[in-house]
Amino acid sequence: MTIHDMQNLNRDTIKYISSVIKSGMKLREVRKLCEEYLLSHGADSFWYWDVGAFVFCGKDTAISVSGREYEISDAEICENDIITIDLSPQNNNIWGDYARTIVIENGKVTTDVSDIRNSEWREGLQVEEYLHKVMREFITIDTTFEELYYYINSIITEKGYINLDFMGNLGHSIEMNKNDRIYTEKGNSIKLSSVKAFTFEPHISLPNSSYGFKMENIYAFENGRLFEE
Repeated sequence: MTIHDMQNLNRDTIKYISSVIKSGMKLREVRKLCEEYLLSHGADSFWYWDVGAFVFCGKDTAISVSGREYEISDAEICENDIITIDLSPQNNNIWGDYARTIVIENGKVTTDVSDIRNSEWREGLQVEEYLHKVMREFITIDTTFEELYYYINSIITEKGYINLDFMGNLGHSIEMNKNDRIYTEKGNSIKLSSVKAFTFEPHISLPNSSYGFKMENIYAFENGRLFEE
């Protein structure tokens, strides 16, 4: 298995859960379904604190905690709700890392962001897509983790949002041991192109809002060009 294989597994898992998730379902069930799908389709375990799916809904989507402290909520998904799902499968120490925000309106998933009726949710997801776009345009083989940190945080602020991450960073390198990760943070002068791959995962919110938005992909360089795994 490669990183790309693990990311394809994550993409398939989000497609699967989006097809079955509905109002009235408990978050525990969402997590269980995601983790069972991951394990039955290629993952042998979960690299981040042995949790395969970090799931939040509603006002808890603005919470940012370490996996060490994560506890699944007893909450049920509402008729109109927002759910963040962050997946952390691995196979033979090859990681996947992928997060998406799912919106439910009138009890059903709204698959196209432009069709979301709640303007705060729609615009938040559009900003997430924009951040990934400008990140890809900004990065070169010489860009450091710190330079990306400052640039993206300036864009987040420019757009009127805040960075919710509990450590203030925007992602990390992909390793074989979670303790070896380096982060997209202030003071990290290592070039992004020097690591095997890295995540980009801005967790953002409007100031004083109860709702957070997440979108995470893994990126890497090949022959001097950035691509998504």
